[in-house]
Amino acid sequence: MEYRQDYDSPLGRILLAADGEGLTGLWFADGGKCPGRGPSAGAGESPFFDAARRWLDVYFAGRDPGFTPPLHLTGTAFCNRVAELLLEIPYGHTATYGDLARRLAQERGGGASAQAVGGAVARNPILLIVPCHRVIGANGSLTGYSGGLWRKRALLENEIGDGSLSHLLK
Repeated sequence: MEYRQDYDSPLGRILLAADGEGLTGLWFADGGKCPGRGPSAGAGESPFFDAARRWLDVYFAGRDPGFTPPLHLTGTAFCNRVAELLLEIPYGHTATYGDLARRLAQERGGGASAQAVGGAVARNPILLIVPCHRVIGANGSLTGYSGGLWRKRALLENEIGDGSLSHLLK
């Protein structure tokens, strides 16, 4: 069974989803994706929501939460590996799609395109905690974000604390 719950953030309402193994979704309510809409989903409580709310409270207070709530990545093997790489991007730092593609290519002993990585990043179901907002274009530009580019900018500014993206963006 999958459960869902709301969280009120400074950037708008967030929807959380979890199953018996961990957090499966975290989206901005107005972002177009809605977790927990399947036939077996319902409002409810999960211990994974407690950890996610604690993480979000610390994050929106402008601090690195320092832990990752239990996650249940349910995508393809490729999407899940990209999610794992996203989790390795430190708080307050960024990486490019090309950076991630090069890492994958080294691991796999073959090519991985920035476009394929971009597709996997776009399918990330656990925003913020799996920090797809930390991925930027090769030229330092803020590229797509399902929560909106204004939120991506706000999230990065929240992480660096001074309201300036100059040291993050080229």
